[in-house]
Amino acid sequence: MRLDTYVTRGLGDPEQIMREEFQGQYVFWNTDEYLDLIRWMRHYNVSQPGRPTLRFVGNDLGYPGPEAFDQVTSYVTAHRPGVAERIATLYAGLRPARSASAGAWMGQQLGKDLTSRRAEAARAERALTLLCASGRPWGCAGRAYDWAVQNATAVAQSFTGYAFPDEEFPERMRYRDQVMADNTAWWLAHTNGRILLASNNGHVAYTSDNPQEFPEPVGAFLRKKLGRKYVSVGLTFSEGSLNALPDFTARQPQKYAVDPAPAGHNEHTLGQVRHRDFALDLRTAPPAARAWLDTARPTRSYGLYWSDQDPETALGRSYDIVIHLHRVEAARLRAFASVKDGQSYR
Repeated sequence: MRLDTYVTRGLGDPEQIMREEFQGQYVFWNTDEYLDLIRWMRHYNVSQPGRPTLRFVGNDLGYPGPEAFDQVTSYVTAHRPGVAERIATLYAGLRPARSASAGAWMGQQLGKDLTSRRAEAARAERALTLLCASGRPWGCAGRAYDWAVQNATAVAQSFTGYAFPDEEFPERMRYRDQVMADNTAWWLAHTNGRILLASNNGHVAYTSDNPQEFPEPVGAFLRKKLGRKYVSVGLTFSEGSLNALPDFTARQPQKYAVDPAPAGHNEHTLGQVRHRDFALDLRTAPPAARAWLDTARPTRSYGLYWSDQDPETALGRSYDIVIHLHRVEAARLRAFASVKDGQSYR
């Protein structure tokens, strides 16, 4: 929400916002490349006043931020004062402080006992139920109601995501991916435009390459919701470097070199194509290519953590389009705050 305010209205410093918001597991977004993108989006909106406005929005549930709470309480204070006090009471202790560190807040949530996490999720859900029960007002306030409900929904989603017990990790991940799909579809329905969803292959694909831990990805949910309006684009590459955390306890990403894909990998075959970098529309593949595409083979899949274990993926069953790059380079990470000790690293 803070970055969208900058992109659409020019308010705030994107470098500072990214430093404060992209922490913990979101530290990979705090890069020079994303800062360049966000500044370009603002420049485009200023220099192209007759074109549709570009926006930068989120769909995940890790950190609700104080702005979502503020939007809900501001709406009920102005339009539904009868429930304002009860919602404020329910949100007391849930709303992150304005000075809160996103990474530290997420770490604290994961460290709470299950009873506390479930009680917080119940309070967030009750606030959402109260808001919805208050009804949608007539006139221009109706749009404000829609946004208030969506922000209250995002708050409830975040706390519900933390309320799963650790032994139900696959269920938590299924819920998370469904939430990301729901929020993406909501943005599409309420902005009357088009969306480029930026995420890793594991989220945007139609099939999971690790169904034991990640049962159903965002792409599968979006195909159900949007049909052919959703187009899944996967990225493969032959060699290069990337950023990843060494293990589950690490807070500082490291840069890893990735050797050329070995024989038997999907990327090895794609690397034999005469074009160095190219895109394949798998929807129009001829039968011979379709047979190859629909066969699962080892395929590099990177999320937060470094691993040299490549799960098997059938490209044709996972994506509509594949972009293959011969060589990639790790994004340039900017300074970030450690969740553990508050120190700054590069």
